[in-house]
Amino acid sequence: MAKLNPAQFIREVRQEVAKVTWPTRKETLITTGLVLAMSALAAIFFLVVDKLIQLASRVIFGFG
Repeated sequence: MAKLNPAQFIREVRQEVAKVTWPTRKETLITTGLVLAMSALAAIFFLVVDKLIQLASRVIFGFG
């Protein structure tokens, strides 16, 4: 069974956090912009596909 030593745990966490390479502000802004742009493109794509399916079902089944 492992020993539970809170002080040791905190030291190890600090050591691991020191190894992390944090992104720069510019990298974060670019990545955020790309995520928002891709989300918008996906939303537009699914809107168009939904409208095409809606149109096809109206033509096939004679709704509206």
